[in-house]
Amino acid sequence: MTELQDATAPTDDATAPTIPTTPPTTATTGPTAPIMPSGDEDAPALTQDELAAAVHAIADRARAASRVLAGANRGRKDRVLLAIGEALIARRDAVLAANRTDVERGRAAGTSDYLLDRLTLDAGRIDGLADALAQLAALPDPIGTAVRAETLPNGLRMRQVRVPLGVVAAIYEARPNVTVDIAGLALKSGNSVILRGGSAAQATNAALVAIIRDTLGEHGLPRDAVLTIDEYGRAGAQVLMAARGRVDVLIPRGGRELIQSVVTTARVPVIETGEGNVHILLDASADEEMAVNILLNAKAQRPSVCNTVETLLVHSRSAAAPGVLAALIRGGVTLHVDDRARGLLPAGTEAPAATDDDWGREYMQLDLAVRTVDSVDEALEHIRRWSTGHSEAIITNDLSSSEEFIAGVDSAAVLVNASTRFVDGGELGLGAEVGISTQKMHARGPMGLAELTTTQWIVQGEGQIRR
Repeated sequence: MTELQDATAPTDDATAPTIPTTPPTTATTGPTAPIMPSGDEDAPALTQDELAAAVHAIADRARAASRVLAGANRGRKDRVLLAIGEALIARRDAVLAANRTDVERGRAAGTSDYLLDRLTLDAGRIDGLADALAQLAALPDPIGTAVRAETLPNGLRMRQVRVPLGVVAAIYEARPNVTVDIAGLALKSGNSVILRGGSAAQATNAALVAIIRDTLGEHGLPRDAVLTIDEYGRAGAQVLMAARGRVDVLIPRGGRELIQSVVTTARVPVIETGEGNVHILLDASADEEMAVNILLNAKAQRPSVCNTVETLLVHSRSAAAPGVLAALIRGGVTLHVDDRARGLLPAGTEAPAATDDDWGREYMQLDLAVRTVDSVDEALEHIRRWSTGHSEAIITNDLSSSEEFIAGVDSAAVLVNASTRFVDGGELGLGAEVGISTQKMHARGPMGLAELTTTQWIVQGEGQIRR
C-alpha cells in the first residue's frame, strides 16, 4: 500500500466506513456514471455515488477524531507537535525523494521557476517546518481560554470560552509546507483537518501526511485527526466543498483562480484567503537607503508568495525615487511604469508601459507596477480601487503621512517602514498560519491558533429563572 493510500485507508475501528479504492467493474449511467476529473489521471474512476460516499466517509472519520482531539490537554498536543517535527527530520530523505518526483514532473510540464520554488523542499525548509512546529508547541493553548467572564446581577456566572471549530478542510496547490503548517495548527487548536493539496505536490503531501498520521498513532491520538482526499482529485474536492454539515469551515489557499472557484461554488462556510495585490507607497519624505532595502526585500526575496509587493506608488516629490527605481532594476525587477515614472528611470532604460491590467495583477514574479501620485490621498484612492485587501505599506519619515495612511487603508495589514514580507503568521509570532484572510468576518489577516477556534457560552446558576 502506498503512503497516500495509507493516509486515506479505513481505521482499525470495525465501525469505520469502507472507502472504495478500486474502480467499479461495470459502468452505469445517469448520476452514478463513472467520472474521471480532468487533470487527475491518477485518481480512481469511481461513480459519482461512490465518490461522494468515499469523501463523506473521510469527513465522518475526521468528525469522530475531532471529538477526541477536542479533549486532549496541552501537554499531550505539544508532545505530538514536537514528535512530528522530529519525525520530519528523521524521515527527511523519504520526503525529499517524494518532492523530487513532484518537482521533476512539474519541470517537465513547464511549470514556472517561481511556482517550482513554492513546490520545492530542501533540508533547510524541512528544518524550518520542524522549527515552526516547535514554536507552535511553545505557544499557549487557546482552548478553554476565557474571552470574557463575569457574574451577572442575578447571580449567574457567565463565561465565553474558546473551543475548536471541529472539522477544518483546506484546499491548496503546490505548497507542501502548508500541509505541515495547517496540520500543526489544527492539532494544537483541537481540530481535525482534511487536506486537498493538489496533484502538483501529491507525492510530497502523501509522504508528509503519512509521517504526521504515524506520529499521531504512536502518541495515542487518532490518526484520523489528519486526513487527505488527494486520492480523489478535483472531483473529490468538489464533493468536499458541498459537504455541508460534515465540514465546519473550508480554507482555500492559493492563486486567484483557486480561491475564487472555492468561494463561488462551496456550500460549506469558507474563509477567503491569500490573493495579494500588495502596495507600497514611497512617500515624499522617504529615506532612499531604507526604501531600497525594504523594496528589494518585499519584491525580490521570494516573489512567488502572497505578501510580495506588486505595485509601487511613488510620490511625485520623492527625491529618493530615481535611486530606488535604479536599485530595483539592478536587482532584476522588471518595472511596468506610468508616463511620469518613466522619467525617473536611469537614462536608456526600457520599461513596458503600465496598464489597468498591471494595476490589478498579482505578478508573483520579478515584475513591479509603478505609478506616480501627488499625495497620500491619491495613493489611497488607487489602493481602494485595486487592492485585494491583503497588505499595504508606506515608507516615510513624516508622522502625519503615516497616520493618514494607516487611517485610510482598509486591508488586513498595514505597515509603516517595514517590508510586507512580515505579514506572515510565523513572523508575527503565531508559530505558523493557515492562510492570510482577506475577508472581515471571523478572521482577518494571518490566521493562527485563535483564528481556528470559535466560542461557547457557559452559564452556571443556582436555580435562577427568567422573570
